[in-house]
Amino acid sequence: MTVEIRRATQRFRTRDRGRDTRHSFAFGEHYDPDNLGFGPLVCHDEHLLGPGVGFPEHRHSDLEIVTWVLDGAVEHTDSTGAATLVRPGMVQVQSAGTGITHAEVAATGVGPTRFVQAWLRPETSGGEPSYDVREVALVSGELVEAAAVAGGRFLVASLAAGDTLTLPDDPLQHVYVGKGALIRSSLAEPLSQGDAFRFTDVPGVEVTAAVPTELLVWTFPG
Repeated sequence: MTVEIRRATQRFRTRDRGRDTRHSFAFGEHYDPDNLGFGPLVCHDEHLLGPGVGFPEHRHSDLEIVTWVLDGAVEHTDSTGAATLVRPGMVQVQSAGTGITHAEVAATGVGPTRFVQAWLRPETSGGEPSYDVREVALVSGELVEAAAVAGGRFLVASLAAGDTLTLPDDPLQHVYVGKGALIRSSLAEPLSQGDAFRFTDVPGVEVTAAVPTELLVWTFPG
C-alpha cells in the first residue's frame, strides 16, 4: 500500500509563446528515470494555450490519447477525417494504432484554453486508427466514467464545496485536481489545482472538496 503525492510545483514545465505546459511525468528533455509513468499512463500533461495557439499537425502511433478540456475549447483535426471543436464536458479519445497525424489548436473567441491530455500504452500494438468524441453527463458529487481505454478507466467527478467522494478500489489510481481543491485529510495537507495522488493498493479512500472541484481519475487493475 503506497500513497504518493505529487504537487503542481513538482511538475516539469515547458513554455513557449502563448503556451504553458506542465508535465506530470518525464517528457522530452525533462527526463526523470523515477517518474516515467503510472501503469499504462505515460503522459499526463496540462496545457494552457492562448487563442489560436497549439500543436500543428504531428504524428503518433501505438498510443491511446484522451483529452479533457477544463476551460475554453480545442479545435481538433486528424488524418481520420475528424474535425471537431472539443469543449468542457466532452471527452476525446484517439487511438493512434498504426499511425495518425493530428493537430490541436486553442479556439479563438473563448479566452485562454486549458486542457489535460493523457497518453497511454495500448494493450496491443498496431490496429486501425480511430477517433471518438462525446458529451459526458456529469452528476454532481459522483464519479462518472468518461472513457475506458488501455485496460483502464477515466472518471470525472464534479464536486460542490463540502462534498465527500469515495474513490474506487482499483489497485492503481491517479487522482488529479483539475479545478478547485481538496481539504486536509489523514493522507495529506490540502491538495490544490494541479496536485495529484498516486495510489497503489489503497482501496476506499475518501476525499472532500474544499471549494467547487473537478477531479480527473485514472484507475487500472494493476
